[in-house]
Amino acid sequence: MGGFKPAPRPALAPEAPKALFFAPHPDDECIVGGLALRILRELRMAVSNVAVTQGSNKERQAERLRELQAACDYIGFGLISTAPNGLEKINPTARAEDPAHWSACVTIIQSILQNCQPKVILFPHEHDWNSTHIGTHFLIMDALSRMPQTFECFLVETEFWGQMTEPNLMVEISAEDLADMITATTFHVGEVNRNPYHLLLPPWMMDNVRRGAELVAARGGQHRISGLRRFIGCEDGVEAGQRSFFEGGKQISRRANLGELFS
Repeated sequence: MGGFKPAPRPALAPEAPKALFFAPHPDDECIVGGLALRILRELRMAVSNVAVTQGSNKERQAERLRELQAACDYIGFGLISTAPNGLEKINPTARAEDPAHWSACVTIIQSILQNCQPKVILFPHEHDWNSTHIGTHFLIMDALSRMPQTFECFLVETEFWGQMTEPNLMVEISAEDLADMITATTFHVGEVNRNPYHLLLPPWMMDNVRRGAELVAARGGQHRISGLRRFIGCEDGVEAGQRSFFEGGKQISRRANLGELFS
């Protein structure tokens, strides 16, 4: 349950490019953060977790932030808070029925994007089942629609609760990186006492191999299944700004040059 010394991390240049992982809940950065971890360790980008919410249990929000900080300190991610207790009502219903609240939340995310100017952003896909995961997807997409035409970045859509129907990327995670992801997850003590997410990570990764070997390889499998696109700012809205930049699917082994994805 946490308490480990920080894992080894690379030295980052002051001008290192940035990557942002938009986490619907504390612990998502560990459970689905395998590609983000490779980006940090292999590409030496400055990876920060953006705590979109701190969970729905108000009595646990402050504690979850402390656990999140400890997990990020262990794995080597920076941490960006969106609000003292995280954002509230990040779901499709609030987006449709409370436009003033939703717009204020989008403004916060837009400000983070403008301040950080990330090269890569990671966030859930739009069918990730959990309402906060889906809400986070649209929160990011709405913020992107407000960005200047000059803004560009790579979009990595992640999955956890709901599976993608047409993923185009499969990224292998080494045993060492997976062990660090499991260890980082244990810092979320309250959550893993409730549901042992850390112990379920290896079999879930195995199932990703089974699925991805067909879904991704057929489009063109290793451990993390994702969707990858490029966002180029334009006047015609966020959908028009998304671009595919390779055909079919890609499989990136742990020995492959990850930088080829983001060049």
